Amino acid sequence: MASTETQKSGKILIVDDNRDLLSAARIFLKRHFLHIDTTQDPTAIPNLLRNQSFDVILLDMNFTRESDSGQEGFVWLDRILEIDPAAVVILITAYGDIEMAVRAIKEGATDFVTKPWDNERLLATLYSALRLRASKTEVSSLREREKAWSQSVDQPFREIIGNSEAMERVFRAIEQVAPTDASVLITGENGTGKELVARAIHRQSAREGGPFVGVDLGALSESLFESELFGHVKGAFTDAKTDRAGRFELADGGTLFLDEIGNLSMAMQVKLLAVLQNRQVTRVGANEPKAINIRLISATNMPLAEMIEEKQFRQDLLYRINTIEIELPPLRERKGDIDLLAGYFLERYAQRYKKPLHSISPAALKRMEMYPWPGNVRELEHAIERAVIMCQSATIQPEDLFPHGKAGVESRGEEGLQLDDYNLEEMEKVMIRKALRKHNGNVTYAAKELGLTRSSLYRRLERYGI
Repeated sequence: MASTETQKSGKILIVDDNRDLLSAARIFLKRHFLHIDTTQDPTAIPNLLRNQSFDVILLDMNFTRESDSGQEGFVWLDRILEIDPAAVVILITAYGDIEMAVRAIKEGATDFVTKPWDNERLLATLYSALRLRASKTEVSSLREREKAWSQSVDQPFREIIGNSEAMERVFRAIEQVAPTDASVLITGENGTGKELVARAIHRQSAREGGPFVGVDLGALSESLFESELFGHVKGAFTDAKTDRAGRFELADGGTLFLDEIGNLSMAMQVKLLAVLQNRQVTRVGANEPKAINIRLISATNMPLAEMIEEKQFRQDLLYRINTIEIELPPLRERKGDIDLLAGYFLERYAQRYKKPLHSISPAALKRMEMYPWPGNVRELEHAIERAVIMCQSATIQPEDLFPHGKAGVESRGEEGLQLDDYNLEEMEKVMIRKALRKHNGNVTYAAKELGLTRSSLYRRLERYGI
């Protein structure tokens, strides 16, 4: 019995010159699918496809009484795929043979059935075709979202902001590595712009026209790791209602960005290494592997070399992911870029919030250069956004950026001590305690305010014994 989900999603078009066959097919299939449309006239196909979208099209191969070559079916198959390249077409004929079936598949058909057909076999073929259509739609949707996201959200970051010597080294590395297909490992503290660099490499590579698929490995539990990265087939586990492509498959022909790769457990590292070595993925619950063609870019803020010494990261996996390593400098080592970054964020958020802000005062810029920015560019961006929202004049002042310190640097702790009273580690500890107090111990909100990921904040809590 078909599931409610399949009934609600199935839209089938049947094109055949046999009126009795169409009537029988409609009576049988309407019990299993939401919508069944039929026509005896293949010339109606273009108009039908323009007016609605079908999940599966059953197409007869012969419409002329004297013809049994199947040529008419191939002509209309080409026409359907011209109108909708993602169409799922099953060819039907009373004169089926292996040669015709092979040609049908090569020319874009999904499957091939002969008539009179067995109802249960036809039903199984249609369900399989529906899963394929869902998978095609998923991939198309992801690529469209990626294209739209790149053109809107990521558009302001087409050029990574900075003209310091440290950033010039990064730019040169991007220019050298982007045209190759080498695996890249981007290292650096949280908030330094590792994903922006990954996207810049992708845009300047031969894979620019393909998808850029990112995965935050730090947010994946061990139970979801394989399903998310490698995909699964229907019924592989309790919630596997349909076949689902994993991130490796979705990135085929493009770039796969694995962020927070240092967070993987040793067990997950073994599984990832096997895929990278074989360049094949096997969906959870499936038996047959699928070849993948991806460019791998990884990122981490963790000291992988030290983790290898401590048996927390596999050396052979490191060899696979870091043919080229690009290290991003923290903001405190590129203070000459703070003015540029602050000006950019000021313009961006002044427009977003429709605030008549035009400049940042010299005193505010000086204080920004003194501040260590443990959350790096991400923290600076949040500070400017907050200042734009709260500022009551046309120029951002120190107190707009650091509201808790009248002198222009943020006070730390209840004692009201200033920046110079702390070394960097002590400053970070006090910032963390303050954020946790502000959000009543909620690590997620505290991490967001600090410009850190939850896993990074947890590591700091453990390190400082907080």
